[in-house]
Parts: sequence; structure tokens; C-alpha cells
Amino acid sequence: MTQQYKHILVPVDGSQEAELAFQKAVAVARRNEGSELHLVHVVDTRAFQNISSFDTAMVEQVTETAKTTLDKYIAEAKDKGLENVDYSIEYGAPKVVIANDMPKQLHTDLIMIGATGLNAVERLLIGSVTEYVTRTAVCDVLVVRSDLDNKPVKIK
Repeated sequence: MTQQYKHILVPVDGSQEAELAFQKAVAVARRNEGSELHLVHVVDTRAFQNISSFDTAMVEQVTETAKTTLDKYIAEAKDKGLENVDYSIEYGAPKVVIANDMPKQLHTDLIMIGATGLNAVERLLIGSVTEYVTRTAVCDVLVVRSDLDNKPVKIK
């Protein structure tokens, strides 16, 4: 029996790594007839806790920027022939939302996530979302490191 992925989750954050994951996820969803592609952007609310003049306008601005990006991704996926594609904007700790909350809620069987853009010091201090997701996710995880031709990509 061939493995069929029916519920694919792709975290996107505007990075080149996330763009690659999105592109490959569209290709995988097209090969797995009837699959659903769900994009998620997680607004890390912890980042706003340290701002003394916390303002909901900041969160709203980040949300609007994410919505614009996600709308473009949805249009692109539909242009490439996908019908079952949607997105959500979530709030909280990206690691937990991506690895646990969303997969359980959506019955995700595959997470396609971009390789981390952090350097070794940043990973040590704040940790890698990708690393956490690969260790703790409740479903299969594919870490995207190459383009659609499987050629290594230099991240800018």
C-alpha cells in the first residue's frame, strides 16, 4: 500500500525556508489526490511581552501582514491546481502550536517545514522551531532544505 498524505500542514513565516516548504508542499499535495493543504502562521505573542508600551495595534499589524502573505500563497496554490487549501493565523508559542496543537486539531499526517535559518548561537539561546517540531510532532515531519529540483539552496 502506498502512503497517502491527506492533511498536510505548512508553517509559513515569510522566510525563504518557508517559501521552499510551501512550494514542495504544493507539489506533494498535487501528487496525493484529494489531500488538504493547510498553511499556518504563528504570531509569537511572547515577543510582545517584553515591550513596555505593548499595544494591540502591533499585533494587528503583524496579523495583517501575515494575512496578506497567506492570501498570496492560497492564490498561488489554487493557480497550481489545488482546491483544498486554506490557512489560519494562530497566537502563542510557535513550537507548541506547530508540533502539537495544529496537528491534533487538523488530523495532520505530514508537516512540511523549512530548515532553520538560525545560526548555532541563536539555536543555543532561543532554540529552533524546526528542531523542536522534528523531535515532538505527533505526525511525520519533512524538513525542506532544497528547491523543487532537489538542488541545495543558499539561504540569503
